Amino acid sequence: MKKKLLNLLLACLAGAFTACDKQNMPEAIEIQKPYTYNDKYYENLRAYKKSDHQIFYGWFAAYSHKEGVVAEYKKSASWGEHIAGMPDSLDFCSLWMGIPSNKQNDAVTTYNPIAYEEMRKVREIKGTKMLVPEITRIAKYPNFPKNDDGIKMYADYLVKMVLDNDLDGLDLDYEPEGDWISGDNFTKMVALIGQQFGPKSSRPDKYLIIDYYTQLPAAAVEPYINYLVNQAYTQGTTTTSATFLQGRYNSVAAWCPTKKYIVTENLGEWWENGGSPFTEADGNTFNKDGKQMYSLEGMARWNPTQGKKAGWGAFYFDRDYNTQVPYGNVRRSIQIANPSVR
Repeated sequence: MKKKLLNLLLACLAGAFTACDKQNMPEAIEIQKPYTYNDKYYENLRAYKKSDHQIFYGWFAAYSHKEGVVAEYKKSASWGEHIAGMPDSLDFCSLWMGIPSNKQNDAVTTYNPIAYEEMRKVREIKGTKMLVPEITRIAKYPNFPKNDDGIKMYADYLVKMVLDNDLDGLDLDYEPEGDWISGDNFTKMVALIGQQFGPKSSRPDKYLIIDYYTQLPAAAVEPYINYLVNQAYTQGTTTTSATFLQGRYNSVAAWCPTKKYIVTENLGEWWENGGSPFTEADGNTFNKDGKQMYSLEGMARWNPTQGKKAGWGAFYFDRDYNTQVPYGNVRRSIQIANPSVR
């Protein structure tokens, strides 16, 4: 009897060790990789961005790799924190998180080889324009005097920042809030930069763009700029509308043609659904699926009564990555404004 029990015990132990051995065997895990496209796809993408279409304009602030580290394991695990992960059909990216570079100890840029390499490739292969954003306040630079010489120094500094980093232009954020660079002084600076960048410049391939909230730049800036971007944010309320957007455009309609005008939403605050609830000019509040329409889609659909707008976009558009479908609201709005040719 004891012999039978001993044999049974040994058999059970053998089975247990076999099970443990099988359970603990390491197995390769297949990591999902981003889909890759052929050269023809990117050729068509670049051609699309050069075509007559409504542009998508966004401020990006999400690259989060370890500064100065190039090892693969130091890359962010989320593709939403990669410049390479931005939507392919994004036209303009204002580098709100700063300029990534390969330069160490640089006062203007952030040493981040991973983000830098991605930025170069996205710019070259996808045709996405990379802009330097600047909140235009001379108070930040005590070495610039508050006179015409200081205005020129400020203008030259901004131009140099773009050229030294081989980027595509400037996004001048006009929110003076009492700063000396406002009104005529801001116009003087725009005119100086406009000799180097923008439609009247010696480098028309470099863009000069002004974005603003409620304080309006002077009409005299118009000839020098490629686009005027309004921060038409849902702020102080919980909804927005075509009527609101029309009012924003009407405030500059006397001097800014519709083909230069862009409206944007703040997805930093309203990221969950792609903006706030939106009402169109005819009172419609639903998308084609019969669901609530939100402002990013509403902006894509909206045009001023005076003509076709230049485009639309979003501040902190990178937060749309963290919705049910990565960048689903951004991509959908782009498809609405610029339907694919079937």
